[in-house]
Amino acid sequence: MTPTDLGATLELIVRPSDTLDRLFRRFDLDSQDLAEIRALDGVGKKLDQLRLGERIFVVRDQGAIRSLERRVSETELLTVRRTESGFEARFVATPVEMRLRRAHGEIQSSLFQAARAAGVGAETVMRLANEIFGWKIDFALEIQPGDRFNVLYEQRFRDGQYLDDGRILAAEFINAGTIYRALHYSSSDTKISGYFDPEGRSMRRQFLRAPLDFTRISSNFNLRRRHPILNLIRAHRGVDYAAPAGTVIKAAGDGRVGFLGMKGGYGKVVILEHGAGISTLYGHMSRFAKALRAGRSVQQGQTIGYVGSTGAATGPHLHYEYRVNGRHQNPRTVPLPDAKPIPADYRPEFEALSGGLLTELDRIRAAAVGVGPMTPR
Repeated sequence: MTPTDLGATLELIVRPSDTLDRLFRRFDLDSQDLAEIRALDGVGKKLDQLRLGERIFVVRDQGAIRSLERRVSETELLTVRRTESGFEARFVATPVEMRLRRAHGEIQSSLFQAARAAGVGAETVMRLANEIFGWKIDFALEIQPGDRFNVLYEQRFRDGQYLDDGRILAAEFINAGTIYRALHYSSSDTKISGYFDPEGRSMRRQFLRAPLDFTRISSNFNLRRRHPILNLIRAHRGVDYAAPAGTVIKAAGDGRVGFLGMKGGYGKVVILEHGAGISTLYGHMSRFAKALRAGRSVQQGQTIGYVGSTGAATGPHLHYEYRVNGRHQNPRTVPLPDAKPIPADYRPEFEALSGGLLTELDRIRAAAVGVGPMTPR
């Protein structure tokens, strides 16, 4: 409908740099009506805090606003109505309902296609691969046809309408016949939260296998590699991950920035010191993350820079090295230090929760077709 339609329900979509005044002018709405609505108790501040892309619904009759509706939070709706005595506002509670969803799938060509066939959304798949099993399985190189997954996760609904997926509560991935299981655990005192295997060991390791989302490995760790530019046999003491220029590079583990700057053939490089003699190097960056400085602490997964092709590089990629006491190790195969298990004080609570989740995983697997007996890891 056009803004001039009488009695029309107008959908005001917030664009970059929009304010309520600008929205009202765009739709030729009465600025005096806006002033009166803003003056209502508790309305002005909540109404002015706009979010990019959100929708505000206004019903107008003969140029005057009859009603306005805006979602001010996930669980609260602001409704404004014109009455004989002026505008009245109500804040209506709209609680979110959590429902459990069980899904299973078998990989034929890719994890994303198998998940889509099972009705699992892309964000949940990414959590499955990156947040849960990414420390155990190389999803870029080790996934093969016949691998399977079973997952129990939350979905959020409001007024019966699906909103989005919530947390994964329990998951199982069967890779080359080996079962990996993970359970979500949040302690009642909120001090511990994460994914753990059935024995209470964290799925999270102290280091990521690959510190970015890459398209392919363009050069492996190889002490007899022929250099693509120099045409000489020169040891390649790291792994090259090909990725588009500008791809985010993440810290492989918690640590401190030991070096940041230009370094010969490495180009723009960051070296992180992680303690216990372990350091990691990230080369050929296009640029560094803002506020990153030598000596500053970083956390695992924090953005430290972006893929580029500075230094001796034939194209955009990350050159990644993992060193122990100064000696280079193959980042793809070096044993990574385990994260700490759940403290003994939390074991009873974890075990009380894990029993029910493991039973749910067994039920999901039983519902899948062709799953034989296997030994979980």
